[in-house]
Amino acid sequence: MFFQPDYPVETARLRLRPFTRGDVDAVFAYRGREDVARFLSDEPITRAECAEIVQQRVGQIFFAREGDRIVLGAELEESGLLVGEVSLIWRHADWQQGEIGYIFHPQVHGRGLATEAAQAMLALGFVSFGLHRISARCDARNTASARVMERLGMRREAHFRDLSRSKGRWDQEFVYAILAEEWRAGSGD
Repeated sequence: MFFQPDYPVETARLRLRPFTRGDVDAVFAYRGREDVARFLSDEPITRAECAEIVQQRVGQIFFAREGDRIVLGAELEESGLLVGEVSLIWRHADWQQGEIGYIFHPQVHGRGLATEAAQAMLALGFVSFGLHRISARCDARNTASARVMERLGMRREAHFRDLSRSKGRWDQEFVYAILAEEWRAGSGD
């Protein structure tokens, strides 16, 4: 099965679009920050690492097989400034499972942009691709990310303690999920 959305994906305030090689500086502006890496498994990335990541992201725009991911840059509609990224991963074909994720520059936190972008990715997964269940996860200390998932109508299904070691400590992780019919009932679609 091949699936590629029509790009860009427009929301009220965002344009979700494929990455280009010219996005390295904008991505580095948030992925190179300690306050962004705090809740990720990796350290702040270097500009060279960022260039490699962006190069990978350029081709992550369709699903051809289970395990593929669509990763899009989140650009402010009003200015064209790239302020984050969102992803939809095809986790399991037979069970119609997916996973969403998001990372935004701290300068735009608190404006509902992550919720808006993630809602668009849920629509892609449920409406356009036909998934049955979509999950998301975050570091248990990342209360802002957990609130985004709750605003999306997702329910917390798990709290994994001492799940893995990262940055010299044991990590805890929340897992949230929503079913297609729950999403449709909550979104009015």
